Amino acid sequence: MEQLMQQIVNGISLGSIYALIALGYTMVYGIIKLINFAHGDIYMIGAYIGYAAITFAHLGFFPAMVISMIACGLLGVITEKVAYKPLRNASRIAVLITAIGVSLLMEYVMMFFVSPDVRSYPAVLNNKVFHIGNVIVNTQQIYIIVTAIVLMVVLQFIVHKTKVGKAMRAVSIDKDAAELMGIKVDQTISYTFAIGSAMAGAAGVLVGLYYNSIDPLMGIMPGLKAFVAAVFGGIGIIPGAMLGGLSIGVIETMVSGYGSSLFKDAVVFAILILILILKPAGILGKNTREKV
Repeated sequence: MEQLMQQIVNGISLGSIYALIALGYTMVYGIIKLINFAHGDIYMIGAYIGYAAITFAHLGFFPAMVISMIACGLLGVITEKVAYKPLRNASRIAVLITAIGVSLLMEYVMMFFVSPDVRSYPAVLNNKVFHIGNVIVNTQQIYIIVTAIVLMVVLQFIVHKTKVGKAMRAVSIDKDAAELMGIKVDQTISYTFAIGSAMAGAAGVLVGLYYNSIDPLMGIMPGLKAFVAAVFGGIGIIPGAMLGGLSIGVIETMVSGYGSSLFKDAVVFAILILILILKPAGILGKNTREKV
């Protein structure tokens, strides 16, 4: 029983990071039906920005995370304006290929500037260990879980209680009708990219502290797993991204703890295949029929 609880705690810590990344996928898809495969690389750049803020500016955890969130939010807006906005009316395949191209561009630009070497993340938090019975919880896990909860609550407040959030919901339901009602659609899309990318920046700093290492290709696998989490929960639905991220994190740690860590990635992508076959809309999604 103690081992089960320990794996659940580890899974919630990892799943909180996946959930923050998945929020960016699901927000952008909910607004413009785009799978932004460059999102995982924005998370990687966020980790490097946090690393630079801690190492060279000697900042603490929270200031470094705030700087990373702001920088990644700006990067998300620039990416949308330069790469995606000109293709707003293009075919889905053209936009998808562009997203993959932007992802590769970010990875190799970062390799050029910071080298492909793995870097050790500075230990900015005291690694104090707490024992709850036989279950071990460390300071890093507490910071990750609390930070993820706070950011998700703030996001829910923005979406449901602010003018920007109401505009996002209106655009996601009917972009043309929203524009006729006076909502600035382009500005709303930029806000969506900014908020989603800021969440990825926060996740980058958290994962640097959790795994204690970063590299320019670190965004590929977590980005894909976060996409699986978004699909699992119901892509386009914010609570679904949270549920999917936590579920994938717990499943992954369970496979590693009770089976083999070699198979954890295979299990995650097998879940994606099953979800797409059995319930394509995701756990919280609803199947919609297109009227002719």
